[in-house]
Amino acid sequence: MSSATMSPDTTTDLFALPETYRDLQDRARELAVSVRDVAARADEASETDPDVRARLAASGLTALAVPARWGGTFDAVDSLAMTVVREQLAAESAHLDSMFAMQGIGSYGLALGGSDAVRDEWLPKVASLEAIAALCLTEPHVGSDLKALTTRAEVDGDRIVLNGHKSFITNGGDADFYSVLAREDDGYSLFFVPADSPGLSTERPHQIIAPHVLADVIFADVAIPLDHRIGEPGQGFSLVLATLATFRVSVAGAAVGMAQSALALALEHANAREQFGGPLSKLGSVPEHLATCWTDIEAARSLTYRAAAASARDARGSLHLSSMAKVVATETCGRVVDRSVQIMGRFGIVRGSDIERLYRAARPARIYEGSTEVILDSLARQLVKNGL
Repeated sequence: MSSATMSPDTTTDLFALPETYRDLQDRARELAVSVRDVAARADEASETDPDVRARLAASGLTALAVPARWGGTFDAVDSLAMTVVREQLAAESAHLDSMFAMQGIGSYGLALGGSDAVRDEWLPKVASLEAIAALCLTEPHVGSDLKALTTRAEVDGDRIVLNGHKSFITNGGDADFYSVLAREDDGYSLFFVPADSPGLSTERPHQIIAPHVLADVIFADVAIPLDHRIGEPGQGFSLVLATLATFRVSVAGAAVGMAQSALALALEHANAREQFGGPLSKLGSVPEHLATCWTDIEAARSLTYRAAAASARDARGSLHLSSMAKVVATETCGRVVDRSVQIMGRFGIVRGSDIERLYRAARPARIYEGSTEVILDSLARQLVKNGL
C-alpha cells in the first residue's frame, strides 16, 4: 500500500463545528448584535428587560432549552448548541445570556421527571419564552453544601406543603415557576411550584456587582398538587446533577464570549491610541499582553467545544470535562478582561464603558454553578479515586 493511500484526509477540518452549530452561532450573533442598543441598560437591570425578552423570543433560540416533544429544537437538550449560543450572547449582554440560559437550567429537571400534565402545559411556554423558568437551590446559609438545606416538603393528604427560604435565585421575582430542591423525609426531592402559588413571596435584599435578575424566594405553607413533585421522592439530587451536567459547560461558552469581547475592545484601543510616536499595540509589553490573551482564549475555546460536544453525547459521563472547561474558561476570562483593562489604562476604568461592564460580569462566573475551588476539589477526589 502506498503512503499516499495511507495518508489522512487533510481536506477535512476535524475540529470545525458542524454546519448545524455554525448556523446557530450565526443566529445567536445576529441576536446579540440586535440588542446592542439596549444592552447597557439591560445589564444594569434588576428586572427582566422587556426589549431583550421580546427580541430573544422572536429569535426562536429559547427552543434549544427544551426537548422537541414540547416545542424544542432537538430531541434532547444539546449542550454544544447551548454553549455556542451562549458564547455569542454573553459577548454583548450578560442579561441576554442569563435569560437564555435560565430557560434550560430552570426547566431541565421538569423535562426529565415532571408529570405529563405539568410538562405539556408549561414546557411549550418555556420554549417560546412565554413563561420564565427558575431553579431554587441555595439558601441564606447554604451554598455549595446543598445537603445542609433546610427547605422542607411534607405530604399532607392530596397535596405537598413547602416551607423554607431560598436565596440568590436567578430570575427570582420574575419567574413564572420555580423548580425547588427541598428535604422530603430522609431525602431530597425536586418540586414544580408556580410563582402565583399562595404563600410564595419574593424579596430583593441583594444585588451583585454585575446586576442581575435576582431575588430571595420564600415558601410559607405553599401547597402544590402531588403531581407537582418532579421525579420520584428522593430523586432531587439526581435531577440537579443532570442539570449541572448538561448546562455547566455552557458557562464556559459564555466566559469565552466575554473574553473575546474584552480582547476586541483592548485591541481596538491599542491600535487607535498613539503613544511615544506610535500605536500602543506596538509599545512595551502591550503586544505580549494581546498575544497572550488571544492564545488563552483559543485554548479555552478548544477545551470548551470538546467538553460541550462530549456532554451532548453523554452529559453525566462527561461531567469531568465540563467541569474542567468551566474552570479553565472562567479563570481565563478573568485574566483576559483584567489584562484588557490594563491595556486600556485610564480608559479601561471608566464607569459605564463596555469594558467596565465586562469586568464586572466576568467576576461572578468563577463562582456561580460551581466555584473554581469546589470544582477542583471534586475533580481531585475523582482523579485520586479512579486515576486518569
